[in-house]
Amino acid sequence: MNSETKKLAIAMIGAKEIPVREGSGGIETHVEELAARLVDKGHRVTAYVRCKQKCPIEHRGIKLVEVPTVDRRGVGTLWRVFVSTVKSLLKSFDVYHFHGVGAAPFAVLPRLLRPRARVVVTFHSIDRRHGQWGRWARAYLHFGEWAALKFPHRTVAVSRSIQKYCDGTYRAGTFYIPNGATVGQRPGSGELARWDLQKNEYILTVGRLVALKGFHYLIEAYRRLDTDKKLVIVGGDADSGEYADYLRWQASGNSDIVFTGFQSGRTLQQLIANAYLYVHPSEVEGLSVSILEAMAAGRCVLTSNIPENREPLDHSGLTFVSADVDDLYNQLRSLLNHPDVVAERGARGAKWIAQEYSWDRVAAMTETMYLDL
Repeated sequence: MNSETKKLAIAMIGAKEIPVREGSGGIETHVEELAARLVDKGHRVTAYVRCKQKCPIEHRGIKLVEVPTVDRRGVGTLWRVFVSTVKSLLKSFDVYHFHGVGAAPFAVLPRLLRPRARVVVTFHSIDRRHGQWGRWARAYLHFGEWAALKFPHRTVAVSRSIQKYCDGTYRAGTFYIPNGATVGQRPGSGELARWDLQKNEYILTVGRLVALKGFHYLIEAYRRLDTDKKLVIVGGDADSGEYADYLRWQASGNSDIVFTGFQSGRTLQQLIANAYLYVHPSEVEGLSVSILEAMAAGRCVLTSNIPENREPLDHSGLTFVSADVDDLYNQLRSLLNHPDVVAERGARGAKWIAQEYSWDRVAAMTETMYLDL
């Protein structure tokens, strides 16, 4: 870090928990990876998080402040972010960085009460489009979108698609800083034996087991295939577990469909790095960290053709029509029959991610934005 660069005190608000655990999502991964690299650059980062287990004092140099929460969907999130914001205002920070449109309305508090500080909101996803929310929750999330553009000094969009949406819907400019991936990893393959897996002998998908991720389309398409390659589904159950139960029922009778549950760290890295093909069938996204991580590991990626999934591919991945099982089946069959295409697309994707989407680049862009403010 340049000795003349100001060292900042930064509050991160909106992530559920750090380190990433079961129930975490893209926001938690984003905050942890970004914050750790900002610490490496000499900044002081404090993250306000819940802790289902004993909360460590710090993780990867990030100071963690435990926030009490209530175990009630929706209300628990609002309470956690409110208490996080109040706690953060008792300290002096240069930057208050809120993550997600659900957290965005609380950005008004440091704007009013800490006028010398700078406030940033990262717009991760158009959450109100997620099918699990009721009318009132969607209305609040719609308000959160407006707040994300009106309350902070700077609004960050994690994808060009979200940036275009914000600019078109709210006539408000945003600052593009994408999600990222860790490049150059060589994680090995020792953990694969836990599920009797072999390198390049399985198709992989990763995500929380919620309906909007589209895993049911993938299972249906996979069951039609004539292949010796297994289908591996990595992800923890959502709050109710009903969708996860449905997926297990859908996969019943086929021992080649493997559910690993939630995985993280080196185990997840090995599962990604040794897959033949990575498939991401989601119907709604912001900018999927899982897609970026798979591409960074040199895996060929097949995604649904929603704009947010197409965006990072840059002609290295392939797409199928979202929610179309027939098209997904045809694409899978073609890629299983053309390993040369799979290898070439995977190698091309790894180069592209290293150039445009590394977490180091994301951290450098974020630091520059903070200092410009």
